[in-house]
Amino acid sequence: LGASQWLPCPQGPQPLSPLSFPPTVTSEQIEHLHRRFKQLSRDQLTIRKENFDSIPDLEFNPIRGKIVHAFFDKRNLRQESDGLADEINFEDFLTIMSYFRPIEMNMDEEQLDRFRKEKLKFLFHMYDSDHDGKITLQEYRNVVEELLSGNPHLEKESARSIADGAMMEAASICVGQMGPDQVYEGITFEDFLKMWQGIDIETKMHVRFLNMETIAHCY
Repeated sequence: LGASQWLPCPQGPQPLSPLSFPPTVTSEQIEHLHRRFKQLSRDQLTIRKENFDSIPDLEFNPIRGKIVHAFFDKRNLRQESDGLADEINFEDFLTIMSYFRPIEMNMDEEQLDRFRKEKLKFLFHMYDSDHDGKITLQEYRNVVEELLSGNPHLEKESARSIADGAMMEAASICVGQMGPDQVYEGITFEDFLKMWQGIDIETKMHVRFLNMETIAHCY
């Protein structure tokens, strides 16, 4: 998602009971997140999309819209219904932040596999903008091009060429698995897992939100 400092630390602690966020998170760390939530919501009980307009660094993120939508995507909020929520409360905020928690050293293989799939599911939802459970090759290409557009050292034509290459690579992985009579409808989540195989998403996609001394970063 690109490095960005977009959760400013508010002033003063707020009392809050521990939640089952991840199990290893302390009361102090949850209070820290709650202070950031209150800063972002301007001391309201919920956050709306327009609250993200006050985050300067997010303004210049090439996929700003997708990041904001991800916070309100009901699939990421683990709700039964589809679409976007109008607002999120603090527990919703913790649910979204949980996708970015860093890896824990005591995780076994099964936990690591589930941890990885949760992160990739969140990323899949960002690509799947129409919520149909599939990503077309063109949608995939568009997201890659958007990401590259934020690099000031990369010319537009170079970014487009790289995006085209990423789309063709995705096609070779997904379409190559189909039979001659099958119609390609888009990248499924299972295909998406194959595309990201071998890429260290566990450590790259995290937010240092548990560090009480720093502003959160998203990688």
